[in-house]
Amino acid sequence: MHTVTSKDGTSIAVDRAGQGPAVVLVDGALCTRAQGPMPDLVPLLADHFTVYTYDRRGRGDSGDTAPYAVEREIEDLEAVIEEAGGHAHVYGISSGGALALEAASHGLRIDKLALYEVPYVVDDTRPPTPADLVAQISDAVAAGRRAKAVKLFMRDGVRVPGAIVALMGLMPAWPKLKAVAHTLPYDLAFVIDRQQGHPLPATRWSSVAAQTLVVAGGKSPAWMRNAMDALASVVPGAKHHTLDGQTHLVKPKALAPVLIDHFAD
Repeated sequence: MHTVTSKDGTSIAVDRAGQGPAVVLVDGALCTRAQGPMPDLVPLLADHFTVYTYDRRGRGDSGDTAPYAVEREIEDLEAVIEEAGGHAHVYGISSGGALALEAASHGLRIDKLALYEVPYVVDDTRPPTPADLVAQISDAVAAGRRAKAVKLFMRDGVRVPGAIVALMGLMPAWPKLKAVAHTLPYDLAFVIDRQQGHPLPATRWSSVAAQTLVVAGGKSPAWMRNAMDALASVVPGAKHHTLDGQTHLVKPKALAPVLIDHFAD
C-alpha cells in the first residue's frame, strides 16, 4: 500500500499490481480495496494491465475530510489516475460506476471506461428510492446505529428482501459493513437523483469522450437491465453488453474477459 493526496489534502490508500496499460478499479457501496469484488478481479487483470485499486474516502486506510461533496471523490479518482501516469482506463461497479461516469464527464483523462450496473431507476419496474433515505441513514450513523444504517440502505436503496436483510447480521462480513456505514450517503449522493423512475437526461453525459462499455447481468432484475440499456443509449458511442447468468454480484471470472477485451489497446 501507498498513498496519494487529493486536492483537499485527504490521503487516499492505493494498491498496484501487474504491468501494462493502467486500469483503475472503482468500488461500489460498502466495499474497500480489500473487501468486495475487486480483490478477486485484480489477479485476473494483472497479466494484461497495471491494476490500481484504492479505498474511496472514508473507507479502509483512506482519510475523510469534511464536508463531503461528490466533487471531492472525483478529485480522489483524479489523484489515483495521476499516480497511474496521468491517464488510465477505468472500471466502476454500481455506485462506483456512477462516480467513474461523472469523472469522465468532468474531463478526467480516462481512455476507456467500463461500467457495471450503475443503479439508476429509469421506469416503474422498481419503486423509487425514498427521497429522505440519505437523511435516515445519516441520522442512524450519528446515533451510533450503524447496523440500522446498513439495513436501511440494503432494504430501501438496494431493495434486498426484508427476510434476507434481517439475517445479514449473521454474515461474517457484517462488522466490516458496519465499519463503513457512514459512507453510504456518499454512494447515494451519486445516484439517488437518478433513482426516481424518470428517464435519463439525453445530454447529461454528452461530454464523455472515453470509449464506454455498459454491462448488465443477464439474471439481474428488469429495472437494472432497463437502466443499463438506457444508459448505453445516452453516453456517446457507448456499447452495451449483457453477461449471461450474472447478477449484481458479478463473478470476476465472468467479467474479466469482457474488461480485457474492452481495455485492450
